[in-house]
Amino acid sequence: MSGAVLVAVAAAIGNLLQGWDNATIAGSILYIKREFLLESQPTVEGLIVAMSLIGATVVTTCSGALSDLLGRRPMLIISSLLYFVSSLVMLWSPNVYILLFARLLDGLGIGLAVTLVPLYISETAPPEIRGLLNTLPQFTGSAGMFLSYCMVFGMSLTKAPSWRLMLGVLSIPSVVYFALTLFFLPESPRWLVSKGRMLEAKKVLQRLRGREDVSGEMALLVEGLGVGGDTAIEEYIIAPVNELGDEEDPYREKDQIKLYGPEQGQSWVARPAPGQSSIGLISRKGSVANQSGLVDPLVTLFGSVHEKHTETGSMRSTLFPHFGSMFSVGGNQPRNEDWDEESLAREGDDYVSDAAVGDSDDNLQSPLISRQTTSLDKDIPPTAHSNLSSTRQGSLLHGNAGEPTGSTRIGSGWQLAWKWTEREDPNGNKEGGFKRIYLHQEGGPGLRGSVVSLPGGDIPNDGETVQAAALVSQPALYNKDVMRQQPVGPAMIHPSETTAKGPNWSDLSEPGVKHALFVGVGLQILQQFSGINGVLYYTPQILEQAGVGYLLSNLGLGSTSSSFLISAVTTLLMLPCIAVAMRLMDISGRRTLLLSTIPVLIASLIILVLGSFVDLGSTANASISTISVIVYFCFFVMGFGPIPNILCAEIFPTRVRGLCIAICALTFWICDIIVTYTLPVMLNSVGLSGVFGIYAFVCFIAWVFVFLKVPETKGMPLEVIIEFFSVGAKQVEDAKVQLT
Repeated sequence: MSGAVLVAVAAAIGNLLQGWDNATIAGSILYIKREFLLESQPTVEGLIVAMSLIGATVVTTCSGALSDLLGRRPMLIISSLLYFVSSLVMLWSPNVYILLFARLLDGLGIGLAVTLVPLYISETAPPEIRGLLNTLPQFTGSAGMFLSYCMVFGMSLTKAPSWRLMLGVLSIPSVVYFALTLFFLPESPRWLVSKGRMLEAKKVLQRLRGREDVSGEMALLVEGLGVGGDTAIEEYIIAPVNELGDEEDPYREKDQIKLYGPEQGQSWVARPAPGQSSIGLISRKGSVANQSGLVDPLVTLFGSVHEKHTETGSMRSTLFPHFGSMFSVGGNQPRNEDWDEESLAREGDDYVSDAAVGDSDDNLQSPLISRQTTSLDKDIPPTAHSNLSSTRQGSLLHGNAGEPTGSTRIGSGWQLAWKWTEREDPNGNKEGGFKRIYLHQEGGPGLRGSVVSLPGGDIPNDGETVQAAALVSQPALYNKDVMRQQPVGPAMIHPSETTAKGPNWSDLSEPGVKHALFVGVGLQILQQFSGINGVLYYTPQILEQAGVGYLLSNLGLGSTSSSFLISAVTTLLMLPCIAVAMRLMDISGRRTLLLSTIPVLIASLIILVLGSFVDLGSTANASISTISVIVYFCFFVMGFGPIPNILCAEIFPTRVRGLCIAICALTFWICDIIVTYTLPVMLNSVGLSGVFGIYAFVCFIAWVFVFLKVPETKGMPLEVIIEFFSVGAKQVEDAKVQLT
């Protein structure tokens, strides 16, 4: 996974620049006020700070659509250029108007980075460490703040500190970021798949995962192109079966799913188990028990998955079958359709490109893509089912020259499979179609009785069985129009055609997408109104009011330099806290970290309020205020700081992910502007204690919101998270119908 880690680190440099800018403007504003005589003009002072937020807000309105159109990487390159140009203009700034313009350009770069870096990392990171890697932007942002405060502190000790130089130094790391985005960062594989550029996506995945075989994840990315749809939770018993003879039809048993193993001749069968799966049962009970609308059924549904995952362990154990590629084509089987629209010959073309001969990958062939007949009548040639048959002595299990193909594991105990369903038309002809299945282990060995109790469920005495929950839905490439137009083929379209028209605003009306937007927007609003960015921008002034100058007066430091030093120490202490959060993000989970850290935020803010009313002496009051602010910052960056952005980058479908994240980011920046611009007024009107009291109340509301509405997404593939939101939204709607 070193490839994915290095790419995430490089992308997170964009947030280092954001943190650098935040700290620099917080320190330099003290000197800007003196030069431009703004002590009596707090409105202009606030505008200088808030202008970058205005720029970020403006660019966010179009960043999602542009990233979906042009790609994630080009937008990150543009972000680095904006950082560089704005820093040079700030270095020049002969008057306040040029400075405001430079801050606007800087905000454009910040807006692109803050919006797209978490999105980019989520789309490139493996599920097992996605939380860790997506915490990197918080870590690099705090590291940038620390470096900037150290620089500002050093300059404050000089006779004539230059705020222009403070702001202009940003050009140096921005050049490094530009070089990394231009020469090192690859394009997001999910975006490439959405545009039908399959070979490019495969090469990027091979680089990110450090292995040649990425066929299973490629199929997963294709399945992630869908938006909405009906998803059902089913339960299956999976067991090994004897290999079928060539003359036997693998679909003769109703509702039987054939799964193919990595070894030649090995196969497994999944049969529906009677009753409700534990995931479905828990979610159903949760829905019934919470019809009052308090605890979201989605929270219970996600929780049931992680409870089972904890009890049974990961499906990486040998108990769960290591399914081989169900979508590769053996060397002796004909090609039906090539995926890559740029370099491979499409169906009906008269040419064969070089890529079709040398660079094509058999693992990119899928029964979901191949134009195989859906009719099961006996007069159909046997080759029509060649891709779907498991009886060709492992022909599905090996690619060219016996090279083993990959598994359908898609991360953290989830596996991807398909099942074939049949129906009869009015003329008595049988027609078939595919259903996509996300499987998750629910039990270990010892379930033999359950299988035997099913019709045709006998298994070898020495066989082992596994119980698995399944999310069953329509494949992303299924298209009813194609089925009506062409009777041959399982009505599957090319991946690029699913997003040919770009994101559609109507997709936002899908219940699962609306549910996810409610969670994402709610978290962004509460995060900002907890006051963190306002406090960060004005940390030196807040600490100066708290009396930190008194603590360091014996060192010969002025109050301004003392506040810069305390700010540098504060951000330094944040770094190990973020490192702990990075470690826990994929172990304890996002929801658990939020529920654990928000109470500490409330407690530290209450102590700050009480400290302003109780006079314990100058030293004691200053010490309590400083410690409380540091504790607040440290626990914020462990939970409420990174997690809203992490969740927003995880819970939306690929097709509308850029658009939805732009909506969440727009909410973020609007609330940030309100908090930052009103903080000086609040400090003058209600004082420091009143400000912290308001923030404490907002944090309490945030804890209640997380407890009731925010699910746990750790370790789950993005596409599976989307399916769960679809199921949860459906449960909410069903509960509302029952109430009416």
